[in-house]
Amino acid sequence: MRKLLIGLTIVLASCGGQVDLGRVITQLQPAAVATPATVTTDTTTDAVKQVVDAANQAQQKAFATGDSSLMRANATAAYYDELTQVNTDLARGGVIGFTLVRIEWGDVTITGTTATATAYETWRTTYSDGSQDQRTDRNDYALVLDSGAWKISADVQPSAQSVTPGTGTTPTQPDTTSTTPARVSDTSSNWSGYVASGGASGGTYTSVTGTWVVPQVGATTTGADATWVGIGGLSGTDLIQAGTQAAVSGGSVSYDAWIEMLPQSSRTISLSVTAGDSVTVSITEQSSGQWLIAMTNNTTKDSYQRTVTYASSRSSAEWVQEAPSSGRGIIPLDDFGTVRFTDGSAVRDGKTMGLNALGATPVAMINRSGQAIAQPSTLGADGSSFTVTRTSAPGTVQGGGRTFRRRP
Repeated sequence: MRKLLIGLTIVLASCGGQVDLGRVITQLQPAAVATPATVTTDTTTDAVKQVVDAANQAQQKAFATGDSSLMRANATAAYYDELTQVNTDLARGGVIGFTLVRIEWGDVTITGTTATATAYETWRTTYSDGSQDQRTDRNDYALVLDSGAWKISADVQPSAQSVTPGTGTTPTQPDTTSTTPARVSDTSSNWSGYVASGGASGGTYTSVTGTWVVPQVGATTTGADATWVGIGGLSGTDLIQAGTQAAVSGGSVSYDAWIEMLPQSSRTISLSVTAGDSVTVSITEQSSGQWLIAMTNNTTKDSYQRTVTYASSRSSAEWVQEAPSSGRGIIPLDDFGTVRFTDGSAVRDGKTMGLNALGATPVAMINRSGQAIAQPSTLGADGSSFTVTRTSAPGTVQGGGRTFRRRP
């Protein structure tokens, strides 16, 4: 299914020996049809595949015509709402069309009135600036039998995740910046910032906090960016996150605040933000599985709070500047200049620590040529602050990266 995604799960690796990179970095499986794990009748299996095929075609047509009702027949009510938002945000992100090029099938498993199906889908995306990209991702579909008809209830892309281990050197720098680039960093196709893992002996994260000033984004380059903090996403597909975003389309820039709990779609919240606003975001587990998401616009003094139920791995904490992805291709990174994170901290094993004390490691966002397009700085003297700077390198990024469901 064509998805716009913050969004993320990137599997991030530590370059300080804290994470077993071979264990946490997953690769996209070859485009080959796997033997079904559970034997099912050909008729039922074909019915499930036909629903996925029909849903993909319906999403393409709905996007092209602006008629979202075309997607209703093959989706549950909740998933239909998600797809409607996805198409809206794809358009806002500069996408003008997408086409399913091919699909290869993996396991299809039927269990009573539920089913799962794995598909390796190749999509071609066209952007408003005339550029195109094409990529293949694994899609794990969940379906339910509703009044005798199969409907899709969820679509997760577990292999749309890629971070390359650090080599001990900084990626190619096309220009210099006013801050000192981090000398050692892992690289990602759509993340730049810092990530803290549980370390070699493990560790449990129950809170993360960060403050930043919403960057003034240039209106001449179509694209998007998202700034956020989050917990999880290191060794699995879970991630609870919240932040701000900018989207550039048609010469204008829009700004929003949002929250997201993967695999659910992210959602815009009722907190106005604009360039220059100072924003503080915290995500805290108050009791088992109960998380308080709090966001304050320090400039306007407005605030937002929401308690959600979420099963998190609590395996990592992140402070990230992101290039959103449209599922089969990452949206071009806009010209956000420099964003500065301050007062970054997290609670690990009951103790509040800054990024330096946590052993957080930098990640640089690179393009296909290996150039850094968003470069984190070294940590400030306080051990809790850093900047991410947009370089002059072209913003076309390489395939991979967390699927971004809604931002823009």
